[in-house]
Amino acid sequence: MKIIDEREKNLDDKAYRNIQELENYAENTQSSLLYLTLEVLGVKDLHADHAASHIGKAHGIVTCLRATPYHTSRRRVFLPMDICMLHGVSQEDFLRKNQDKNVRDVIYDIASQAHLHLKHARSLHKSVPVKAFPAFLQTVALEDYLKKIQQVNFDIFHPSLQQKNTLLPLSLYIQSWRRRY
Repeated sequence: MKIIDEREKNLDDKAYRNIQELENYAENTQSSLLYLTLEVLGVKDLHADHAASHIGKAHGIVTCLRATPYHTSRRRVFLPMDICMLHGVSQEDFLRKNQDKNVRDVIYDIASQAHLHLKHARSLHKSVPVKAFPAFLQTVALEDYLKKIQQVNFDIFHPSLQQKNTLLPLSLYIQSWRRRY
């Protein structure tokens, strides 16, 4: 019900006022899906839930970043307004696909927040039951995107960000085999 309630609140297509609002949305949608996955796997552990919370927030933030080129093509911007204002960036800058340093700084700040959540979730690795790891393998794809966006100097509109990583299945297999997320 939490997921449905949060999606209903988000139907008006407004930009997030701040990063906290985006994180709350991610917590109530992405993290809730991870909690359900953990339940299906039979994992009832406080540390696993804590890691799921941070992974869900990272996933929600990365999804918001990944969707930005699509949304701007439909003249919509959903990035947190507080970070945009902090760097003096308007929604129009994104709609024009502006690649100035201040636009990249907005993307950097948002991506950094996702990275911090991912890092915190991975710091809980030793206290999370191994049985929960399959639910957390999505961190491989999240980290892959964050690395790619860093390689293009936080240019959210760079064409390489819209291409598949053909090595992602191999990376997932390796992380699964190593029992890491």
